[in-house]
This record gives sequence, C-alpha cells and structure tokens, in this order.
Amino acid sequence: MKLSKRFGLDILFVVGAAFLVAAAMAFSTPVLGWVGFGVFTGLTVIAAASAIMTRRSGQKIGHGVIGAVGLWALIAALVFSGPVMMWLVFADAIGIGVLALADLTVHESMTENVVHRLEVTQAPAEAPHRMAV
Repeated sequence: MKLSKRFGLDILFVVGAAFLVAAAMAFSTPVLGWVGFGVFTGLTVIAAASAIMTRRSGQKIGHGVIGAVGLWALIAALVFSGPVMMWLVFADAIGIGVLALADLTVHESMTENVVHRLEVTQAPAEAPHRMAV
C-alpha cells in the first residue's frame, strides 16, 4: 500500500511541532528564538507549497491554515523575547500539531480516500471438478 503525500506531510508537521514543544522547555530563550524561527520557517514553506500545488480543496484549506499559523509563529519567534517568546513558541507548536492531526483525521476519514484504497481483484478460476471413477 502506498502512503499519500498529504499523510506524510501531516506526520512531518506533527513531528516538527513535537520537537518545538520539547525545545521550548529545554533551550535557553535566545537559542529557542532561532530554533523556532528555523523550524517554523521550514514548516511554513512546506505547508504553503503543498497548499499551492494541490488540487484538492481539503488539503488547500488544511495546509493553508497550518502555513498561516506557521507564518505567525516565525514572526513571533523574532519579534518577542523572554518568557513571552518561549510560551508563544510552545503554544504555536501545539497549535500546528493539533491542526496537522485534525487535517490527518479529515484526510483519513474521507470517503474518497477509502474508495481509492480499495483494490478489486478477481476470484481465482476454479479448477474443473474431476469425477472419481
């Protein structure tokens, strides 16, 4: 079975968000600002590219919202400092993680996804019956 690109991207967003949640509590404030800026920039670029390049409206909306939250978060990581920045990075990372899980849930529960995953196979032809003599 082949995984969809949307599934892979949503998992990437969740992993990136989980890293930032841990980083918000582990790193010093100046380091966290730059780490948050870098990771949020990467997540924002990937989400925006995915939203622009897809034809599916559900993915456009989901990844567009993730991109918008990521854009706010990368700006907040540069503008704010101290405990405010730490809590903003923490909250924004949780927000991106929740949005990615919501998009993943919507994707996996769509009827279209279920229908595309079904494989139709033919039943094997039965061997002719032999009569015992």
